[in-house]
Amino acid sequence: MHLEEEVESLSEQIARHISEQIISGELVEGERIQELRIAKELDVSRGSVREALLLLERTHLIEIYPRRGAIVSEMSAQQVRALFDTSALLLGQIVQRMSETWRNHEAEALQQLMNHLVEQVKQGNTEKFYDGIFQFLSEQQDMVANPYLIKFYKELLPSIRRSYFLTLNTSRRELQEALDLLKLVIDAILIRKSQQATLFMEDFCRHLRNLVLESLTRMKQIELAWARRSRR
Repeated sequence: MHLEEEVESLSEQIARHISEQIISGELVEGERIQELRIAKELDVSRGSVREALLLLERTHLIEIYPRRGAIVSEMSAQQVRALFDTSALLLGQIVQRMSETWRNHEAEALQQLMNHLVEQVKQGNTEKFYDGIFQFLSEQQDMVANPYLIKFYKELLPSIRRSYFLTLNTSRRELQEALDLLKLVIDAILIRKSQQATLFMEDFCRHLRNLVLESLTRMKQIELAWARRSRR
């Protein structure tokens, strides 16, 4: 990992490194985070790793227990539903504010986002498609003008990324459906229909939630099949 000190603090960089391992599935649910291994791997102190874990706990990717240390959070169907119920509320508020406050250069940025998403669908790049959407929304502090809303959303963002990472093998048709739903959101923002933008964003979140739940079910079925084979 390249540590860019001028961009993030050391603990933030370590937290980002661990979060990427969780999001990609390199660290799996229920697995204990080994502080010493990470400290050696990144050539940092265990104190810096502990600080990073405290930051990471806020993103809900890990849970910290007395005497047990940090454990990768479970990803269950119930938790996915709770995550997207909460995300839909936050994102609904964010696009509502964007609808009410956008200026010309921000409208251009929304169109650039749409062009980027169309290109990712053509390439079948699911990760960059969803990353483009959720990262863009996290950067709209000026339009939203509600630091609490953005803060809560940013804390959920790693868990959202972890969930849609499961959908990387979904079909091009499903990706196109997501694009069509997001276009409705952007169109509603640009004509300042804030309530419509909120409702369309809720539809978009439900669509992604269902894709994640389907992928999660398949993953659990595969894990169960392997566990049964290993017991034979």
